[in-house]
Amino acid sequence: MIIGVASGKGGTGKTTIATNLAVALGEEVHFLDCDVEEPNAHLFLRPEITASWAFEVEVPHIEEDKCTLCGKCQDICQFNAIAILPDIAITFTELCHSCGGCFLVCPEGAVTPHKRLIGQVEKGFRGKIHFIHGRLRVGEAMAPPLIRRVKQEAPPQGLTIIDAPPGTSCPVVASLLGADFVILVTEPTPFGLNDLELAVEVTRKLNLPCGLVINRADLGDRRLYEYAARENLPILLEIPFDREAAEVYARGGLLVEELPGWRHLMAELVAKLKQLIGPQELAQKGFQNF
Repeated sequence: MIIGVASGKGGTGKTTIATNLAVALGEEVHFLDCDVEEPNAHLFLRPEITASWAFEVEVPHIEEDKCTLCGKCQDICQFNAIAILPDIAITFTELCHSCGGCFLVCPEGAVTPHKRLIGQVEKGFRGKIHFIHGRLRVGEAMAPPLIRRVKQEAPPQGLTIIDAPPGTSCPVVASLLGADFVILVTEPTPFGLNDLELAVEVTRKLNLPCGLVINRADLGDRRLYEYAARENLPILLEIPFDREAAEVYARGGLLVEELPGWRHLMAELVAKLKQLIGPQELAQKGFQNF
């Protein structure tokens, strides 16, 4: 069972929901922070990191003495990572998506794979929570390969919670692919509604069921609720603004550990998830007691 937690914009409380849900469950869970450009779940879960390794991707290197400048490698690359000029072939490895097509089409074997470091993966534990996240190297633009590597650490069995990056770009798609359900965390403001509409479209393109958690629900206006009603989007949870919760968050605390009311909120969220996912699918995934 894979539950993704996402948001159309940053600052809605996505990581707050993901981390507190993982802790409140009180059972073995794999927590994947796929916001590799700016991971911050570890600031709240504070896991003991037990393993760390570099992550590299294969990028093309062109051997000039073999290259005939035929242009086949340039033609197959959809991301303009290779340019064939009259006298030289140039590679732009920062644009490479590591598909390997250029290695296959070169008739002279002049395009060879080289390793390029793009980040690192770290694993650790916090009680029953198995924690995994990635850290993209500063200046890198290609987050999806590292996200896919982080997701490989989740076992095929068990419950996995994915903290996706904010927004609706390629890293979000890479994070949510394969999820069973997506929690979209939003807020009832014009910006929140605009970005929620984009996030809902992403989940629909991916054919993923989703529900809403509305944070700071007592602020803003009712347009988000009207949109949810029109689009038949279930509201899983409404969380009012709470200064005490904001103070706990600001110092890196876990709300379910410091504020008793948050355990009730997470229990309500789990109950709604069970209702929407359904007992049959939960049983198929091995989560009769979820």
